[in-house]
Amino acid sequence: MQPQPPDFPGKNPSRIKGVSSKEGVALQKATLTFQGYAARCTVTVVAALCMAAGLASNEATAAEKPTSTSSLGTAAAVKEGASLFRANCSPCHGLSARGGGRGPDLTSGRWTHGSSDAAIFRTITSGVPGTEMPANGFEDSEVWAIIAYLRSLTPPHRATVSGDPANGKKIFFGSAGCSNCHMIRGSGGLLGPDLSRVAAARSVAYLIDSIRQPDKDLSAGMLDPNNHYGLPLIYDTVSVVTARGERITGIARNEDTFSVQLLTTDQNLRFFLKNEVKEVTHERKSLMPPYSEDRLSKSQLHDLVAYLQTLRGEESGSKEGR
Repeated sequence: MQPQPPDFPGKNPSRIKGVSSKEGVALQKATLTFQGYAARCTVTVVAALCMAAGLASNEATAAEKPTSTSSLGTAAAVKEGASLFRANCSPCHGLSARGGGRGPDLTSGRWTHGSSDAAIFRTITSGVPGTEMPANGFEDSEVWAIIAYLRSLTPPHRATVSGDPANGKKIFFGSAGCSNCHMIRGSGGLLGPDLSRVAAARSVAYLIDSIRQPDKDLSAGMLDPNNHYGLPLIYDTVSVVTARGERITGIARNEDTFSVQLLTTDQNLRFFLKNEVKEVTHERKSLMPPYSEDRLSKSQLHDLVAYLQTLRGEESGSKEGR
């Protein structure tokens, strides 16, 4: 015969000497309550430990993700990356990754937010806070394929110009009048794009084309992400003819179906309701005049581009005077 377990209140309260049946029942309830509480505490602690272990495992996995570069350089990875890039990235960075309305040139070998494979992986997956680069939900293999494609576009040597940056700065803020419309680190005008980090976003060839032929590839303006009715903005010439026949020219800072906010050529901000004006016309040409060799010599152009190539945004907190 197996030995019987010892008496305790939760087992059979009526067998405890000096304890009435009613008191025994109360003791039993108290004991069961305590046992239930202890069990719940144990489950909670175990669950917390499992969660902590899971988080640690996820963090370790996340930390290890950017190390898998085995597919880089393979023809299959480059082909897959090209397809993914054109479907998902080209609206901002251009079909050939040479820069678009909102995204920088990704073929120049200049990476503002880190040039290593791991840094590019994080930029693609997590985005860049404070910029228009969003986080993306690609599979890891897809991210590596995109990186493989971008690596295949990087030239073996960066294009440079043999100009004098110091003289180019004088040209920018002086004789060429670039600062009348373009701002660099808080100094300059507002009609054209801010150029504080243009070297990180644009190639030498793009800069030369933009100076010689500004109508060739119009830059996109900033669009309010909260304005679901806003129209895409570009730095083109916009003309508004008022009800009185006055023609006002500038660039659109904000525009939707019903209104347009115009930064005029004298850099005043004006607001118009479209049903109160005769016409609003986008001319699809830049306000910036073309700088031919008669206006800007080849050596001056090289000096100016050499100066622009120093602007990578590293000192965005400082101001650069004239």
